[in-house]
Amino acid sequence: APTQRRLVPAGPAFINYARLKLHHNFDLDTHDKHLETQKQKLQEQNAANGSGEDDLGVGDEPESAELLSLDPKEWKKHDYYAVLGLSHLRINATPEQIKIAHRKKVLKHHPDKKVSSSTPQETSSIFTNLNTNDDAFFKCIQKAHEVLTNPEKRRQFDSVDPTVLDAEEDDPKEKDFAKKGRKLDDKAFFDTFGPIFARESRFSRKQPVPQLGNADSSKEEVEGFYDFWYSFDSWRSFEWLDKEVNEGSDSRDDKRYTEKKNKTERARRKKEDTARLRGLVDLALSLDPRIKRIKEEEKAARAAKKAGRSGTATPNNKKAEEEAAKKAAEEEAKRKEEEEKKAREEAKKAKAKAANEAKKARRA
Repeated sequence: APTQRRLVPAGPAFINYARLKLHHNFDLDTHDKHLETQKQKLQEQNAANGSGEDDLGVGDEPESAELLSLDPKEWKKHDYYAVLGLSHLRINATPEQIKIAHRKKVLKHHPDKKVSSSTPQETSSIFTNLNTNDDAFFKCIQKAHEVLTNPEKRRQFDSVDPTVLDAEEDDPKEKDFAKKGRKLDDKAFFDTFGPIFARESRFSRKQPVPQLGNADSSKEEVEGFYDFWYSFDSWRSFEWLDKEVNEGSDSRDDKRYTEKKNKTERARRKKEDTARLRGLVDLALSLDPRIKRIKEEEKAARAAKKAGRSGTATPNNKKAEEEAAKKAAEEEAKRKEEEEKKAREEAKKAKAKAANEAKKARRA
């Protein structure tokens, strides 16, 4: 005999249908008013829960269509600060701010909350699944929270922060100043390099980091700045860019090969990043208007010191005396060398003469 099975209606569409039938007798206007009331209650509840809490507006940034359409499978390409509405804080976002932003996003985009928080225009079509895109974006929100609340994962993400990588593309190059005679006035120099070193400071293991300063910085401050940056110790790493093992592959050889390749790539990127930063320091040093000022001050100090030692003698007279003494010493050395050479030649002749006489005596 054929088996009889009882089919039980289920799913979002049936739930919406049942809600419309039981609570609103298929009256869409009543249903929309109910949703609006629920939305207001939710907003009041959220306001009550957040009363007295200063969240500085975190999590309230506008959400573009591109952001809302992110694919959870492409999680390594996401900007997680933008996902949580923390683009204006980024690496400076505190754990508490990340927590608040995440809670706001969950309340706004959780699939279970979406129906009650939708506008009447969006919910008039009851038989349409409303949560299609929010399910995906909600997964992105959860992944962003997972990454940014894990210190190690957050460090890896911050190392390749997309805004930092974009800024590095715009950094000045040595060739940019070839036609300018390698010169920048004070304002242009500090406007160009100040933000660059401020940005790179985030990667230093040693804190605080000396900044570029200004045109009035002392010699000690300038030297301390370049000494620090020439021995810069960076915590930046590039694990975030590692390639994943082929999905579904259980081969140990594949895993070892991928791990070896990733290790090589991380070392290469680290070396390139070190060279990039060193190049920026070299370029800044060559264009720093304070270096010329410091050298001129040192030259003037040396001249004043020499003038002080020679009494009333002027620097030009002192130099002339030094050159005369040097010339006399060279002439004396040359005279002694010629005398020694002449003595060696005479000794050689005498030795040869004695040898000839001895040879003649043996023959006789």
